[in-house]
Amino acid sequence: MTYIFAHRGAAGTHPENTMAAFEEALKAGADGIELDVQLTKDGEPVVIHDETVDRTTDGSGWVKDILYRELRKFNAAAKWDGRYGPCPIPHLEEVLAWLAPTRLLVNIELKNSLVAYERLEQKVIAVVRRYGLENRTIFSSFNHNSMRLCRQLAPEIETALLYMEPLYDPWTYVQAMNAGGVHPYHRTVTADFAADARRRGVAVRPFTVNKPKTAKTMFAYKVDAIFTDYPRQAKEWKEKTP
Repeated sequence: MTYIFAHRGAAGTHPENTMAAFEEALKAGADGIELDVQLTKDGEPVVIHDETVDRTTDGSGWVKDILYRELRKFNAAAKWDGRYGPCPIPHLEEVLAWLAPTRLLVNIELKNSLVAYERLEQKVIAVVRRYGLENRTIFSSFNHNSMRLCRQLAPEIETALLYMEPLYDPWTYVQAMNAGGVHPYHRTVTADFAADARRRGVAVRPFTVNKPKTAKTMFAYKVDAIFTDYPRQAKEWKEKTP
């Protein structure tokens, strides 16, 4: 069965990486949510995709240069014409405290390719463990060194390797990284690749699948999950796929 992960929450219809988007994902019947984590100037893990707050909020500046108490004043729903009221940038703990009593899985993407956040891995692992979510969490990143460190620090939590271009000899690489899954750009996924991964026990979760034709292809390949900005629609596409 292919799981549906709501990418940055229901980011196609709600302000991305906000509690409003995550709550919509739960209502839509998603199997899990995907979110991004970075650190504020005072080292607090917050849920935001970009290294700056400019695109998604009414604030300006780099996340790494802003204190948590200042960051919370920005409205992450400012670009949505008041449809969702003010939405602060969530703390990772806020999201996981909300998620813990639900049935949702969570994919936490560590956004540390551009900014080398000190102790990001340790801080995120600590919050996951605080809520007993080790078996419902997947760590992912384009920074594969970070994924290797997470695996060493928390071998009980699955890691997955994000990438845009096809990997050469992927299974040797995945084994060397001790990763449980791969999260490739959907255009790189083929039926043979998905079948080979299944035989090897490696999870395949393509991103970002927002069109019905692409979703149906991924369902036909029997990938383990898809990431989509439209979880409600993706569930309907899945139900219509033979």
